[in-house]
Amino acid sequence: MVSLDTKLGGVVGKASTTALRSAFEFETVGDLLAHYPRRLEDRGQLTNFANLQVGEHVTVIAKVVSVKNIQYTPKGARRPTFRSEVTITDGERELQATFFRQPWRKGSLAPGTIALFSGKVTVFNRRRQLQHPTCDILGHGTDIDEFADLETPRWIPIYAATAKVTSQALTDAVKQVLAVLDDPADPVPDEVRRSHDLMPYAEALSKVHQPADPKEWHDARRRLRFDEAFVLQTVLAQRRRLMMSLPATPRQPRQGGLLQRFDSSLPFILTDGQRRIGAELSAELERSHPMHRLLQGEVGSGKTVVALRAMLQVIDAGGQTALLAPTEVLAAQHHRSIEAMLGPLASAGMLGGADDATRVVLLTGSMSAAKRRQVMLDIASGVAGIVIGTHAILEEKVQFAELGLVVVDEQHRFGVEQRAALTDKAGFTPPHVLVMTATPIPRTVAMTAFGDLDVSTLRELPAGRARVQSTVVPTAERPQWLERGWERVREEVANGHQAYVVCPRIGGEPESAMQEAPADDAGPPSRPPLAVADVAAQLAAGPLAGLRLFMLHGRLPGDEKDDIMQRFAAGEIDVLVATTVIEVGVDVANVSVMVVMDADRYGVSQLHQLRGRIGRGSVPGVCLLVTDAPADSEARERLEAVAATTDGFELARLDLENRREGDVLGAMQSGRRSSLKLLSVLRDEDVISDARAAAESVIQADPALDRHPALRAALASLLASEQAGYLEKS
Repeated sequence: MVSLDTKLGGVVGKASTTALRSAFEFETVGDLLAHYPRRLEDRGQLTNFANLQVGEHVTVIAKVVSVKNIQYTPKGARRPTFRSEVTITDGERELQATFFRQPWRKGSLAPGTIALFSGKVTVFNRRRQLQHPTCDILGHGTDIDEFADLETPRWIPIYAATAKVTSQALTDAVKQVLAVLDDPADPVPDEVRRSHDLMPYAEALSKVHQPADPKEWHDARRRLRFDEAFVLQTVLAQRRRLMMSLPATPRQPRQGGLLQRFDSSLPFILTDGQRRIGAELSAELERSHPMHRLLQGEVGSGKTVVALRAMLQVIDAGGQTALLAPTEVLAAQHHRSIEAMLGPLASAGMLGGADDATRVVLLTGSMSAAKRRQVMLDIASGVAGIVIGTHAILEEKVQFAELGLVVVDEQHRFGVEQRAALTDKAGFTPPHVLVMTATPIPRTVAMTAFGDLDVSTLRELPAGRARVQSTVVPTAERPQWLERGWERVREEVANGHQAYVVCPRIGGEPESAMQEAPADDAGPPSRPPLAVADVAAQLAAGPLAGLRLFMLHGRLPGDEKDDIMQRFAAGEIDVLVATTVIEVGVDVANVSVMVVMDADRYGVSQLHQLRGRIGRGSVPGVCLLVTDAPADSEARERLEAVAATTDGFELARLDLENRREGDVLGAMQSGRRSSLKLLSVLRDEDVISDARAAAESVIQADPALDRHPALRAALASLLASEQAGYLEKS
């Protein structure tokens, strides 16, 4: 009996198993069959040599007359390579088949070999040839006439392959497996399959690899694409149901409490979106099961205020709150801004502190031992109602008196274990959880990567927020534009404003680390990315000489970083030359200009985040995206798209397209490779929506999937995989 769980070695032989394991990490029959063909190739009908037309794609049966390898150096290449020229005949006429970079063809296509050749007819040196055709060997030393009545499949699956494991080798392995495979159990319930007009699972597996025509292939892919969405959405539906069943301490609003007094002291009016989402969070905090919500919003839309109001409701109800930030700079910024917003309400036990005030503490890895001990005592005793910090909060020594709410800022920067470690500090009763991101997430991604969370979206910006103008500065074509950019920085400083200059790296890294910034175009960058240290020195000695210019990056000691940011916020620094350490959370309203050096080395969302650091007050902002990328490159196209819009949701979709989606389970959650083979979280919105509804219906009727063992097995397989590790602890 051969099932999807059967080891490959018992089906395709030791040599093939070793090759497949080495090339693709395949271990089982199911691993191999989940390697779906990328496309179908139309080989057409067998063509007689006499009827070959230049430019046509043909398939011929022919015998090898001779084969030779010719070494040559392609134009623009540094090293020579080989082309294999194979002369073939149909018994009357000859034709040349040319293979590039495949010298092993000389051994496999020895004279006398009869094979099926398929490719495009071209002319080289006044001879007709098949250039880089596919080749299926039929026999050796036999007569071509023996294959005259051969029925060959017209539609041939083409697989992602390697030099050692070709598409044909994969085709052969799949053929062996399908010939002996017992029909696998169908993970999609019959009623779901019928309602969505899907073929059975076993039929889909067969037809995706061995289709009679393109319609069969597309129908099989549609079925298997639905499988991917449905199994994942069923996992998430179970997670949502589990969260609803867990106990949590209700956190009721308190009349006259901190939240009410904070609201009355606000110097601005909350936006409609802030009030609406605030009411959602308040209602969920009152429930007896944990809130589990994602708050996404445009850069500068005021997510921190929304989160703070939820934190104050929890404190009013006797609980503590924790805010986890990805960097010390951001944690310190949150600490300063929250203390400033709360004023006397954050000064418990201090002179001038309000009655019934709380205390806001900061915990980072660079703190002195004495200061750290005091902060940990405040946390353990419950004096600190709001604990803000980096991963230092996660250490075992940090103990909370009663952790009621966890807020994770820029959640995509934290691993699964980090988020789980913080929620575990609440003990046996799970805390309420609010995760935030300023990187807007398309709806289908939210349904897939964050499908176990309720999602709130904050789109509108506070009234009075200034406009930011973005311009691409192409140094290769318009070097004078950069000169004008530095003049603009001086003008803004002269008018009492400040500036950021952002660089991809710090400086002083080993050469191997200099290509770490992303580059969308093929081939390595022509030079290392610009460094903060180098650019700061050049600016201080050149176009920005005389200005108060400082550097900020992740290698500086924590106290020094905090001091620089405080001085910058106080207006004591004119220009801050920094890495992306300022990307999120840093809030200085007086900054009116940003110059992003080597802007083509950043992703779309990262550029949008960086740009969000300016125009945060009433001062209009200017963002200059400096690049030496060619005008016709993908990098320039990406920068022009960023400059053309400030709509974070539009840019998030563009970013996902540019990254080819990666893995919505991995790239956005655990960083591991994709478990989605056919499903596109951008293209397949309808599929994901339908699968989510179907999964909800199945889980509602059969929560433990007792009546659906095949689906339960599919879920177990997904949950056991590395790609879905985050689902266990999200």
